[in-house]
Amino acid sequence: MWVVGILSSLVYVYVFFLAKVYATMGLNLYNVCIGIYGLWQWSLKKQRANGQTVSRHVILYKHLTWRGVGVLSSVLVLIYAFIFYGLSHYTDSPVPVWDSVVTTIGIVATWMLARRIIEHWICWIVADLLSIYIYYRLALYPTLFLYFCYTVLAFAGYYVWKTKGIKGDGNVL
Repeated sequence: MWVVGILSSLVYVYVFFLAKVYATMGLNLYNVCIGIYGLWQWSLKKQRANGQTVSRHVILYKHLTWRGVGVLSSVLVLIYAFIFYGLSHYTDSPVPVWDSVVTTIGIVATWMLARRIIEHWICWIVADLLSIYIYYRLALYPTLFLYFCYTVLAFAGYYVWKTKGIKGDGNVL
């Protein structure tokens, strides 16, 4: 699905540029880059669970530690401040606060996905729900529907990873 994500992100760079949702447009550019990184991470590295090498087709995940939650929370605040400042001072974005929040969560969630951290699904659920609100306000109804579907898929993804995945060796951060 990394290839599909890369291609759909390229399409949405254009859509969000037209809608003046610049940070989310930038998030989609980031998604193209992190998608390439994620594709590499998921396809080239051997996976280990409980000291044994497992198939690349098995969902192998890690948990975020409390220290990791603190580090990522700090990163979220810094990224948000940077994006919000840029949007509110240098663009005509109609939703700089919400666009900054969703983009910040998306940046961190995509990095977490590439690192196989299961809690990335929770970040996506929050980001997708906020996106639905944004696209309602901007009357981007087809995109609102898409993000509703993403929300359902994020719940399903978390469930599948939790029930069918294998917790890998170690935690993150």
